[in-house]
Amino acid sequence: MQGSILAGAGLITKVIGFLYRIPMANIMGNNGNGLYSVSFGIYNIALTLSSYSMPLAVSKLLSARLTKKQYKNARRLFADAFLFALISGLLAALILYVGASGFAAIYHKEGLERPLRILAPTVFVVALLGTCRGYYQGHRNMVPTAISQIIEQIINAIVSVVAASTFVKMAAETDAASYGAMGGTLGTFAGAASAFVFFLILLFRDRKAFTALGQGEDVLDEDHKTVMKAIRLTMLPVILSQTIYQLGYTVDDLIFGNLMIRKGFSEKLTTALQGVFNTQYNQMINLPVAVATAMAAATLPSIVVSYTKGEKDKVRRKTDTVLKVNMLIAIPSAIGLTALADPIMRLLFPGLGDLHDTAVNLLTYGSFAVVFYALSTVTTSILQGCDHMRTPVIHSAISLGIHVVIVAGFLLFTDMEVSALLIGNVTFPLCVSLMNCRSLVKLSDYSFKWMDSFLKPLFCSLLMGLAARGVYALLNGRIGGSAFVGTLIAFALAMITAFIVYALTLLLTGCLRLRRKTT
Repeated sequence: MQGSILAGAGLITKVIGFLYRIPMANIMGNNGNGLYSVSFGIYNIALTLSSYSMPLAVSKLLSARLTKKQYKNARRLFADAFLFALISGLLAALILYVGASGFAAIYHKEGLERPLRILAPTVFVVALLGTCRGYYQGHRNMVPTAISQIIEQIINAIVSVVAASTFVKMAAETDAASYGAMGGTLGTFAGAASAFVFFLILLFRDRKAFTALGQGEDVLDEDHKTVMKAIRLTMLPVILSQTIYQLGYTVDDLIFGNLMIRKGFSEKLTTALQGVFNTQYNQMINLPVAVATAMAAATLPSIVVSYTKGEKDKVRRKTDTVLKVNMLIAIPSAIGLTALADPIMRLLFPGLGDLHDTAVNLLTYGSFAVVFYALSTVTTSILQGCDHMRTPVIHSAISLGIHVVIVAGFLLFTDMEVSALLIGNVTFPLCVSLMNCRSLVKLSDYSFKWMDSFLKPLFCSLLMGLAARGVYALLNGRIGGSAFVGTLIAFALAMITAFIVYALTLLLTGCLRLRRKTT
């Protein structure tokens, strides 16, 4: 239930994100999207190093203490975690603001410093926000996090579109892309600040319950030094793991930008290709991955509780459930994106121009990254919940090394250009997934239900994809009215067909049954 709440909120926020990114992408243009995505890559690194893992760390540590009825230790943990976030967030914000011009020079992106300086205070706010989310998730209550995510995204959407449009109109033509990206990042700050205010109100309402944590009969046997050490030790593997994930994106931006310019491509074309890859392609595959991330975050406290109590069979059942639910979403999403890549790009991003075919090819051939990202995210969370904190970090580091070699090699020795980024984007989560699955079997004595979790969803999804593609091909160009309306109707009918076929095949194959025999 808690996983469904958080996953539902994640899905809603991603849908909102798509809705506002469509007009914003057209307002900023391909170059503006390129600057926007590169600035976010750098921002995500700063955020990861400072506080991105704070919700997970606070949630994990708090869950363990509440399970053992160490309420005073839990109260101290939250207070010290908030202080930790305050300091680390402030340092990251200062580095990002002061170093904005330096980053623009390193990435060969003129105007990159403007969106980066807007994102600097956002890092600070998100650090504090993450601690609050972790507090409620540690109590196995995902509702505040879900509501705050929706609030954050709604404010983000409104401010981003309005600010991007306003700034582009105010700026000179040569600076329009930079100011548009700056307006888009302003929405991110406004959304994070709104969500943080929501949690301040919530904490003020629940202040009596928080105070009660320190008035029980249990003993406060953890000093500030012990708590801070526990926070650092818990965050470090997550930070390293997530940093490696985020490095994959920003290293791609760095390698692609420099090597393409070295090969004689203009900065404008390079930035536009990065904009298509990071906006039209990555944003599409991130929608279903968001559900996996939400399910992983929501599952972690429950797995920690069962693992702490030594209930291995419950850990296995919960692992069965979260893996199967994620694959039931990720696999059809990947095949659906492949089957309907062309109408998706025509309907959502009509301003792509000459880069339309590039965007369609990226989505067609790279959509299966959805499955691997979903699987790697969930398996990483399960391993960390079972105290195998270092294992996913090692796997991510090895995969990043392979990723960098592949991307740099294809860019240097072939003419694949942006397709090199696509190959790297698929192989990175694939390698992580394979190694994580092997570790789950070896370290947690887990046996995968390959038929129920993977093969049946794949079979149902293939039938769904064929049906959707067939309906769209049959109707496209044969419906009266404008080309846009004809494409929209054909796409809508293909989606309805896909939903019906997938639902029926799931029922006929018995794919929805979640069970494991216990002894």
